[in-house]
Amino acid sequence: MKFTRILGVAAALAFTAVAVAQEPETEPAATVSAAPEAVPAPIEVLEVGDGDAVKGDAQAGAGKAAACAACHGLDGNSSDPQYPKLAGQHERYIARQLSLYKNGGRDNAIMLGFASTLSGQDMRDIGAYFASQKVVPGVADDTLIAEGPYADRKFYQVGEQIFRYGKADGSVPSCAACHGPTGSGNPGAAWPSLAGQHAGYTATALTAFRDGKVWGNGENANAIMAGVAASLSDDEIQALASYIEGLHNAADTPSDEAMAAAGQPQG
Repeated sequence: MKFTRILGVAAALAFTAVAVAQEPETEPAATVSAAPEAVPAPIEVLEVGDGDAVKGDAQAGAGKAAACAACHGLDGNSSDPQYPKLAGQHERYIARQLSLYKNGGRDNAIMLGFASTLSGQDMRDIGAYFASQKVVPGVADDTLIAEGPYADRKFYQVGEQIFRYGKADGSVPSCAACHGPTGSGNPGAAWPSLAGQHAGYTATALTAFRDGKVWGNGENANAIMAGVAASLSDDEIQALASYIEGLHNAADTPSDEAMAAAGQPQG
């Protein structure tokens, strides 16, 4: 699971309290001027990579994303679990990850090679393209945990409990608080979509976070997940990863053809 700083814009409204003293009726009534409307902050421009990039163009991104297909699939539904699914991921999140690969905030030699030639606008366009695609969910693991505190419970059941409510001892918060009850994330705050992601990829990411891995440099570093994952056991990581792989909003389920192409059960 991969994360960024939340950039918020707060607009304050000023209220003028007017006290009216008891004066003769001839005293002119006090007047109150309406507070001026707050000027909204621009939301179409976001600094990503090397310069200002406007909101991405999915059509332009389709061509630029061709180089991604070998690992991530033409529509962002990778068949190899070592490569994350990008379909349905938020535009800004993808753009920021590409920026981190380019500037060294995420250490990956292969992705550095791809990202190093991209402009900030390229990143937004690629993000927009993958955001327009539908992720194909997998199937959660319903096998029983063999031993430990969760013995005889199914992996996905333990994962669902932690995802929705966190750990009972309070050491791990609910994943749904940031990533949403259906795992769709929060594009405004750049919390990534998790639903349908390969269990293997999610487990690898959670293990790295548990080991203290942080993405980003200096003030741009995001250490939230390192703290969240610190108290997860191996079984809990596998349980969460399994639950997330099968998690999806029924209304967003891809067609039977898309499911079949991805090798997933239909209906």
